[in-house]
Amino acid sequence: ADIGAGVGYYSLKLAAEVGPTGKVYATDIQPGMIERLRANIAKAGVKNIEPVQSSESSTGLAGSSIDLMILVDVYHEFSQPRAMIEALKRALKPDGQLLLFEFRKEDPKVPIREEHKMSVAEAKAELEADGLVLDKVLHDLPWQHMMFFRKSGGAR
Repeated sequence: ADIGAGVGYYSLKLAAEVGPTGKVYATDIQPGMIERLRANIAKAGVKNIEPVQSSESSTGLAGSSIDLMILVDVYHEFSQPRAMIEALKRALKPDGQLLLFEFRKEDPKVPIREEHKMSVAEAKAELEADGLVLDKVLHDLPWQHMMFFRKSGGAR
């Protein structure tokens, strides 16, 4: 699932990765983005992406249905982060993973406004307080953290 998919940039890439037998759910809270997403899916001729209208407190996804969800520079935008974390956890399968990308707050050289950045410590504190566990952090990208979370008690 691509949470906060916008026009589907990452959804289209994920659809190619999961292949014709896989499925990508692309969620967004803005109806206009869902419309543009549908147009981009049609233009690309992709059949394995399902747009999902979400809200500020709900993903719109079925319970225990998602193997991997990605949030690319989205989490810090949540107006109701605790409600969304609960919704994200509900949608994850017991062994599912949440992959959080956020601009590095710890790095003053990242040319992004401070309110659009998160540190690993901030993300860990917020998500672990609501029952997710930080499994690993990758530092492969020049400006963003890649943080892998799982449900507390979930498989490693």
